[in-house]
Amino acid sequence: MTALPRGESPGPSATDDDSVVADEPATAPAEQAEAVHDGADEATADGPGEEPDGSAPQEDVTAADGGPAGDATAAAAPTEAEAELAAQRELRERIAKRKAEKEGPIAAGTKLSGPAADLLAAVRAVESGEKPGTAFFDSPAPPPARRSVPAPAPVRTQAPEPVRVARGASPETVAAVAAVLAEGGAPEALAGPAAAVLGAQADEALREDPWQLLSLPGVGPEQADTFARALLDTGCGPDDERRTAALVGWLLERAALQGHTALDAEEVRAALAARAVTDPGAAVQHAIAEGVVLVFQDGPEDEDTDGDPDGVTDEESEGTGDGGAEPAAEREPVQVLLGLDRYALAEESLADGIARLVNACEKEADWSDAAAAAPSPSATELIRTAAAHGLVAHTGGEAARAEPAALIAAAAGLGLRALGATHSVDGRQRLAGAVGDASAAVTLAGLLSGTEGPGRDEEGALALDLLVVLDAPQLDVETGAMLVESLADGTRLVVSGDPGVLGSAGAGRVFADVLAARACPQVVSRTPDPGPIGELVSGIGIGELNQVEAPGKEVVIVPVRDAGEAVHRTVQLVADSVPRAIGVPSSDTQVITVGHGGSAGTRALNEALKQRLNPGPGRFGGFDPGDRVAHVPAPGRTVPGVVVSADAEGLHLDCAGSPVVVPQERVAASVRHAWALSAHQAAGMRWPAAVVVLPGDAAQGLSRPWVYTAFGRGERHLSVVHGVDQALPRAVAQSPAQDRTTRLRTLLEASDG
Repeated sequence: MTALPRGESPGPSATDDDSVVADEPATAPAEQAEAVHDGADEATADGPGEEPDGSAPQEDVTAADGGPAGDATAAAAPTEAEAELAAQRELRERIAKRKAEKEGPIAAGTKLSGPAADLLAAVRAVESGEKPGTAFFDSPAPPPARRSVPAPAPVRTQAPEPVRVARGASPETVAAVAAVLAEGGAPEALAGPAAAVLGAQADEALREDPWQLLSLPGVGPEQADTFARALLDTGCGPDDERRTAALVGWLLERAALQGHTALDAEEVRAALAARAVTDPGAAVQHAIAEGVVLVFQDGPEDEDTDGDPDGVTDEESEGTGDGGAEPAAEREPVQVLLGLDRYALAEESLADGIARLVNACEKEADWSDAAAAAPSPSATELIRTAAAHGLVAHTGGEAARAEPAALIAAAAGLGLRALGATHSVDGRQRLAGAVGDASAAVTLAGLLSGTEGPGRDEEGALALDLLVVLDAPQLDVETGAMLVESLADGTRLVVSGDPGVLGSAGAGRVFADVLAARACPQVVSRTPDPGPIGELVSGIGIGELNQVEAPGKEVVIVPVRDAGEAVHRTVQLVADSVPRAIGVPSSDTQVITVGHGGSAGTRALNEALKQRLNPGPGRFGGFDPGDRVAHVPAPGRTVPGVVVSADAEGLHLDCAGSPVVVPQERVAASVRHAWALSAHQAAGMRWPAAVVVLPGDAAQGLSRPWVYTAFGRGERHLSVVHGVDQALPRAVAQSPAQDRTTRLRTLLEASDG
């Protein structure tokens, strides 16, 4: 037995030799505590007041005198993903147009296409006398259906990925905004971001409503209040409607960073009260009336809640109503949610798209021969289920990824255009190897942006008959909506993933909501993850921190007393012990820790690991050739790479064989050292060896999903630098609660009912 017994405290600190005492794993911070640098970064370990760095660290902007700090840096929006952002804007416009069309009458013939539309045009031409009827008698036969013998479309080769610079505001606009900021005591460094966010009239907008400063990254209510007092003097107060509306929007934006697509109205009112708002209810009503947020009610549709975000009428609050209405105290409580329109639109579009895929699929497809030839019973079940349904949810661990791979291969063998999409480049490579075809796998971001995959047909839909999305827990609601809107009627969609891992970096919990709503058939894999690591992680998934036999030192626990010792032992493991005792080189060993800040966070660990593994002056913006880095082209996406060189064009990276050039002005915001990553950044990827660091100050952030995710990143070896004592087994034993407030499950259940 080489694992630490449950409930037993770790022994004295290990010596600096290669001995490995296999112990049990440890759990780390809740996914809410992790935000979005590249894949999603944790904010808890950075200490109070430090914002999660989604694309760039968001710094405090409070000056020493209580005003906005003069040295705050402007957090520029990510620019590399312009194509993807443009596609999202186009998608939202299409969604809004489709929803508007549903509201009004449908003009005859406007929804027809293909032969039906041609026939209608011919009839109208004859009726109007434009053409004689004989002109249409000997028309040639229509071409065969597009899906008769589809040819598999090759994956597009991805060109080198330059990072484009976003168009900034005009110098005149920036100068005008800087003058207003200086007048209010705010740092002029915010002028560029303010002009980009608020537009050409940003200076006037800030004069009229100084609390619009809250829309900038890194600015908090205290800083916005100080700015407003400097501009308005006595003309403002805590209950100023401009302030309360901005606070409501700010609260919802912060909630989205933690994964929520909506918040309970009571939570919002409580947060407003904590910000010195004397009438939070009126403030919420004003924000709703101004369109800052939308209000939703989970309850009977015929209840009258007009004008009352509490969902309770005056008569009901007294317990008596006309006509013998049931007293409010005896009714089931109605939850009232507040949400931003972008996430509300995405969830509604996603629910509509799921219903469309479910209903438009060909149900009589015969894939029995392909199912019979599947490599495992679970793969057979998945193929049979996908043949009969437009949407299927598949759950399982790492070994279960072979089943979606078998489905893709089987569908391709039937002449269908089948493709698999993953969260990361590493996942794409592993899926391609499992299918045996490099063109059968893409990254989801590349597929949606058009840089990977078969492209789109003449109607704008992805040219696919079957799409399998792996790493489905990393799917946020906006990406999910964009995905289903990109699939044509009749396309089959399979979402596959491990429900025990951390959720997406963006807002929403798409995979969990689809499973909870039972919106489609679910196939549960019966293929267990092999080896001691698989046994350990499987136990964590059900709340047990079990002892495991590790004869080959597959699992090692290194007890430590403090954060300084944790950093020292981590460097020793990566640089010496794991290569010598396990045979895995340092370049294939990944360190995973709780957060970015703190004495044993990613920043401290990366600094120590660089000094040992690749020392250098950091002459290229803090980087040297050979440095391991994480490139963040957009919030929620982490692409591991290695620094190659730098020149006037920017920092040159090698990201999994693809060259990437990051302009100098974007290096600080989108590149960081990556010998150590957060668990959210590491989700969807695996390495031959993983070293999970659990310093003592991480105990409050531990959760079962974090431990499950972190411990599952190593293929051959897992070392746990353990300094949290009994917090680890307690965190694993605690049942994870739904820690994200969303509306998708309710929408799916309503559409199904």
